[in-house]
Amino acid sequence: MQMATIIKPTLTGGLGLNTDSFTPYYQQIVDQIRALVKSGVLQEGDIFHSEGEVAKALGISKMPVRQAFARLRAEGLLVIERGKRPVVGSEKVSWDFRRLHGFSEEMKRRGLRPGHKVLELKQMPAGTEIARPLQLTASAIIYRFERLYYVSDEPVAIVVSYLPSKLFPELEQQDLEGTSLYHLFEHVYQRHLKWAEEEIGAVEASEQNAVLMKIKPSAALVRIKETAYDTRNVPVEFSVSLLRSDRYTVTVQAVRQGSLPRERRRQSTLR
Repeated sequence: MQMATIIKPTLTGGLGLNTDSFTPYYQQIVDQIRALVKSGVLQEGDIFHSEGEVAKALGISKMPVRQAFARLRAEGLLVIERGKRPVVGSEKVSWDFRRLHGFSEEMKRRGLRPGHKVLELKQMPAGTEIARPLQLTASAIIYRFERLYYVSDEPVAIVVSYLPSKLFPELEQQDLEGTSLYHLFEHVYQRHLKWAEEEIGAVEASEQNAVLMKIKPSAALVRIKETAYDTRNVPVEFSVSLLRSDRYTVTVQAVRQGSLPRERRRQSTLR
C-alpha cells in the first residue's frame, strides 16, 4: 500500500492519500478533514491551505481537491471567500438574509453545486391561511409547488411555494426540473422581484421529511415563511422553507429604524 502524506506546518494534524483504495481522492480528503475537525485537531477559525497547496503537496491535480473543498464548504467545515485562504468553520453554513437570491443563485455564488427534485405540483383552492399573504380570496386557484433541494448531492432543504395561478398560467408546461423558480418569474412571466417578508422559526421534522432529508425523525429544522413581492408590490409567492439545522444557521441584520437605505430593508430566504 502506498501512502502520500502532507503535514500542515500551521496545524498539528496532516492529510494523507491511500493510493490503493477504491475511495476517490476527494472523498478521502473530505473524510480526513471532517475527522480532524470533529476530533478538535482542527478548530474553528484555523487558517487552512489553498486548493493548489494541498494538490501540490499530495501530488494530485486540483480537481479532486476542489471537489473536496466544495463538499466541506457545503457542510460548513470550510469557509471560503474569493481571494482568501480557507478558514475552518463550525460545521454550519451561515445564511445571511439580506439579499433576495434564489437557492440556485446563492449556491452558485458560494461556488457550490446546487440541484433540486420536484416532489409535487398541483392546483388547488388557496384556502384562508394561504390566501391571506397572497392577498387572494380563499376560493382563488393557486399552484402548490414542492421541491427537495440538494447541495453537492446532499439533501438540505424542502421548499413549498404557493403561487397564484392567474399570475403564472400553465406553470406545469415549464421546465421545472432544469430551471430555477426565480428565473421563471423574471424571464418567462416578467415578474421581477423586489422585496420579501420573512418569519423565521423552528419545527421538528416529520417522518416523511426526515426520510427525504436523510435525518432522524423529530430532528430540528429551521422554518422560514416568506412572502415575495414584485416591483409593483404585488405578492407573487408565499413559501415555507425547511432547512436542516445541522447544516445551516440564520444570520439577520438588525438596524435602528431609518438608519438603513430603503432598498436594503429586506431579508431573503432559500429558493
